[in-house]
Amino acid sequence: MSVIVRQRLAEWLEKNDLDAIFISKLMNVRYVSDYTSDDAYLLLTKRGQYFITDPRYTEQASKECLSFTILEWRSMGSVGDAIGKIAKEEGLKRIAFEEDHLTYAFYASIKHACDVELIPQRGVVEEMRSHKTPQEIDYLRASCQIASDAFEKIIKDIRVGVTEKELAARLSYYMVALGSDTKPYGNILISGARTSLLHGIPSAKALEFGDFVLMDYGCQYKGYLSDMTRTVVVGRANAKQREVYRLEQEMLAAMEAEMKPGTSASHVYQVGADIIKGTEYYQYHYTGVGHGIGMFVHEVPFLGPNHNYILEKDTVMTAEPGIYIPGWGGVRIEDTLLITEDGAEILTPARKELIELV
Repeated sequence: MSVIVRQRLAEWLEKNDLDAIFISKLMNVRYVSDYTSDDAYLLLTKRGQYFITDPRYTEQASKECLSFTILEWRSMGSVGDAIGKIAKEEGLKRIAFEEDHLTYAFYASIKHACDVELIPQRGVVEEMRSHKTPQEIDYLRASCQIASDAFEKIIKDIRVGVTEKELAARLSYYMVALGSDTKPYGNILISGARTSLLHGIPSAKALEFGDFVLMDYGCQYKGYLSDMTRTVVVGRANAKQREVYRLEQEMLAAMEAEMKPGTSASHVYQVGADIIKGTEYYQYHYTGVGHGIGMFVHEVPFLGPNHNYILEKDTVMTAEPGIYIPGWGGVRIEDTLLITEDGAEILTPARKELIELV
């Protein structure tokens, strides 16, 4: 896969009259080079492929990045000095960089080390990452299955008196035990009125009878992430909880039915929002209702009223409408889906009916 990506980047350099591209985002480094650890940068030129790291990772890089020249930057002074050395040897004049990631200090160090024109670019590798290969789809499918299996385990632990933090820790453990990478990312597990917090952090709050418990989480499998949300009730749901949950189910179902090639991201948002338009709950919905996912949890493309992206085959996206009522609570149900030739395949099979844990 990485060979094809590097060929595409070489063509992109030629098309844009650039001598090189400097890649500093770690997810993009992994995508282009297959490297799986930290402290890594790439410089791809028309003549060479350079992997820049420090002494802690040179051995690993030499095993994982076989087609790259490995440079250890500390002996040179800085990453900027390593780039300067390559620029001088190859006569580089125009180097693209990831403008949404490189700090000003980093930018200044490169300018100090070499006489080149630095050309800001955004989303070059991310656009390539949005279309998944069969291998990437396999990894994402496995990651989603692990998260779904973990759901069946964690709901057995949800009861009055257990804290959000304890449950969040158990959920991470279950996913690793089921086969995920040992680098979990932050999981949301909140309860009661706190479920109106779109990205609430697990706290020491103990679960109470009648609480909603909202779990927005995922795991990493061979570097690829899953993302799903399920909301359950501790005890019996009251009438309002049932109403909000039913509307949420209808919003998600309406969106997923429209997720197919040729449909606009804004249309997918709208069909979900229309379910609650005219109700008292419309004011409590959030317009960011989905995103691409792969090596990073929030990738392009995005679903929302102001996104004109047209869905394409072999992209993997989430659908996650929600209703969030401050002081009362909220409900979100989220699936990860693969856009197929004629529709969407749900990769997160965990059940979505209202679950009352009594």
